[in-house]
Amino acid sequence: MNVVVVESPAKAKTINKYLGPGYKVLASFGHVRDLPAKDGSVLPDQDFEMLWEVDKDSAKRVKDIADAMKSSDSLFLATDPDREGEAISWHVLDLLNKRKVIGKKPVKRVVFNAITKKAVLDAMDNPRDIDVSLVDAYLARRALDYLVGFNLSPVLWRKLPGARSAGRVQSVALRLVCDRESEIERFVAEEYWNLSADLKTPRGEEFQARLVSADGKRLNRNSVTNGEQAGSLKALLDSASFSADTVEAKPVKRNPSPPFTTSTLQQAASSKLGFSASRTMQVAQKLYEGIDIGGETVGLITYMRTDGVQMAPEAIDASRRAIADQFGERYLPEKARFYSTKAKNAQEAHEAIRPTDFNRSPDKVRRHLDGDQLRLYDLIWKRGIASQMASAEIERTTVEISAKGADGRVAGLRATGSVIRFDGFIAAYTDQKEDGEQSDDGDEDGRLPEINAGEKLAKEKINSTQHFTEPPPRYSEASLIKKMEELGIGRPSTYAATLATLRDRDYVTIDKRKLIPQAKGRLVTAFLENFFKRYVEYDFTADLEEKLDQVSAGDLNWKDVLRNFWNDFFAQIEDTKELRVTDVLDALNEALAPLVFPKREDGSDPRVCQVCGTGQLSLKLGKYGAFVGCSNYPDCNYTRQLSTEGGSEAEALGNEPKALGKDPLTDEEITLRSGRFGPYVQRGDGKEAKRSSLPKGWKVEDIDHEKALALLNLPRDVGKHPESGKMISAGLGRYGPFVLHDGTYANLESIEDVFSIGLNRAVTVIAEKQANGGKRGGRTAAAALKALGDHPDGGAITVRDGRYGPYVNWGKVNATLPKGKDPQTVTVEEALALIAEKAGKGGGGKKAPAKKPAAAKKTTAAAKKKPAAKKPAAKAKKS
Repeated sequence: MNVVVVESPAKAKTINKYLGPGYKVLASFGHVRDLPAKDGSVLPDQDFEMLWEVDKDSAKRVKDIADAMKSSDSLFLATDPDREGEAISWHVLDLLNKRKVIGKKPVKRVVFNAITKKAVLDAMDNPRDIDVSLVDAYLARRALDYLVGFNLSPVLWRKLPGARSAGRVQSVALRLVCDRESEIERFVAEEYWNLSADLKTPRGEEFQARLVSADGKRLNRNSVTNGEQAGSLKALLDSASFSADTVEAKPVKRNPSPPFTTSTLQQAASSKLGFSASRTMQVAQKLYEGIDIGGETVGLITYMRTDGVQMAPEAIDASRRAIADQFGERYLPEKARFYSTKAKNAQEAHEAIRPTDFNRSPDKVRRHLDGDQLRLYDLIWKRGIASQMASAEIERTTVEISAKGADGRVAGLRATGSVIRFDGFIAAYTDQKEDGEQSDDGDEDGRLPEINAGEKLAKEKINSTQHFTEPPPRYSEASLIKKMEELGIGRPSTYAATLATLRDRDYVTIDKRKLIPQAKGRLVTAFLENFFKRYVEYDFTADLEEKLDQVSAGDLNWKDVLRNFWNDFFAQIEDTKELRVTDVLDALNEALAPLVFPKREDGSDPRVCQVCGTGQLSLKLGKYGAFVGCSNYPDCNYTRQLSTEGGSEAEALGNEPKALGKDPLTDEEITLRSGRFGPYVQRGDGKEAKRSSLPKGWKVEDIDHEKALALLNLPRDVGKHPESGKMISAGLGRYGPFVLHDGTYANLESIEDVFSIGLNRAVTVIAEKQANGGKRGGRTAAAALKALGDHPDGGAITVRDGRYGPYVNWGKVNATLPKGKDPQTVTVEEALALIAEKAGKGGGGKKAPAKKPAAAKKTTAAAKKKPAAKKPAAKAKKS
């Protein structure tokens, strides 16, 4: 019997069927150990020794593998075909060796790019050893990320309250988003005019030509800069006669794009399907691991974490056969197409993402897939088969037209158009779809009517339109991934997690698929650019990635990379100990001037306090982050929330209340105000005045007397419960909208529900909450969704369902799960990291592993201890 180790249980079941009874396939469930989320897991003073820890669930899985090995003949490590997969195999083997269950039994590493019977059996026939260079690259990357995160984040917590974390790749990605926002703020729109003519051929067919020259000068898009100049040119064209000077029809070819890589798949899925990067990878993972088709689990695509753009020779042959069968010989190029990657730091030679079987078209698997799976598979299948199809043949026509004005002035116009003479690879995008979806390379110009050189053209209309240049667009997930890949920042397998972290930290938000940096994110970026500039430079980060690639190729020692990085980084961390908060604020005031001091409509100095008229406004740091306050405090208590919209809402309100009307019952004035924590409405004055913050999503400009009154009258009575006879009320609390009955709280989906929910639905919501573990006479009990095992410092870790979403619980520490994270997929490693971060910021409860920021601990001259070089906690398990 042979033991085979894979990563996921879904793959284990399928592969066991392929291999038969002579094999036992077990799943590691991803990584079996990791660096504990505590200070001292990487020891620079001890040659970067790394102290690994196995959580309770992983320990059980390793034991199962070890027990199976006792009666096995050999071990096959069949984890994923990337660096992480290589590392998991190395971890498993190291743990089994420490358990002394390997002995002289042969150990082989096998990799397959697709979960099909042929791919798996071929891999088993061609085993290799673990690639030590790939493991070294993993170790270097893991140590670097740990050293940056566990030393830089505490600096942020001390010097910039409200900031949550920094990371080697995360912070550079955030800088890209923030730099683009700064470009937009600095942008000054410029006026320009476009002129064109609607013309008609002698045969009565209409077309449009644009002005490209006048009075002997070439005109580009921005040449005509004012209405006077545009009016002069329009007068010329209005009085002119038109004739076609030359007509040139030029054949051109369009070639297909290569098959998808991880990043190009994420980009295409974002722009075409509206998928986030993480959603794309979730769906692709399922397509890779297998779909039940006719009672058999079949992997539909190859491995989805890759930089490679080339397909395997057998896949190219299969695609060419499918092209001939489905589209005809005309669509098959004489020779197969070969692609090479243009990525700055392309990973080892992995195959591109492609269908495992080109004859399995989207229509054939439609009934076996859900909506998202079908749409992503359709994208991958079309891109894959199109990549081996013939070029599209296009005829592009350019007509040069002269215009002679009545006053002798001369202008030139140009009309362009193109016609697809042979669709070639475009057929893959059109024949398979009823809506006639075009190629992902873009549409062609419109078709021109027949125009002959020398013939006169009739003027129908002269168009003169005013435009203004626009600022560069904000990044979308797709365009940010593309930019990071171009710069060589990060790895394709990390892009989805990086973007998710930026959202979860509230550093960016997504609005209409655009990434908008929040004030917190811009503060962090400005701080890092001023005090850790080297570590958020694009070239530095890309150069570090290149060194890691050299490690994976065996050309560089991984510990040399760590030493070179750590010496300078540690010195920079030490320098920040003398940094005063006032120094930080002065630097941020200058770096973020457009955000902190937005221009005022009256042209007055935006740094002068509007309330007292003499104080200077400046950033202030409080328990909950940054805000703007007056230098004359406490004599002047003006404060303003820092807003990503330049503080426009708060600036407009300032400390001056906006009257909205009177309460019809109490006759008290209702006002809209701005406080340190944002805008709110208030009824009356003094300490007894009723106040209510604006719910999330409500804008200041939309608040009127009716909405303010509705907020201030919360909670409202919904009606008496038919069984208990006690009142059910609806309100807005710290954790969002709710209904309350006899001590049982139940969440509502939106603030609008608070005002509209009726008695019947309220009774149902309360009953559902009680059925799920709600308690009478107190707050609702949080239901345990999953037990993760014991914490290294004692006590159970569980995943629970709370009032404002799922969270991880350990003792009195509750750490909210990142947005979109499935509670059932949380690992112990992820839970420990969340608990450590929460506890490190004063989350309460027991002392969690990350008790203090590493760099903040006192050092002695003799020891010269370095921030990440502390001894691990006594209860940490070494493995």
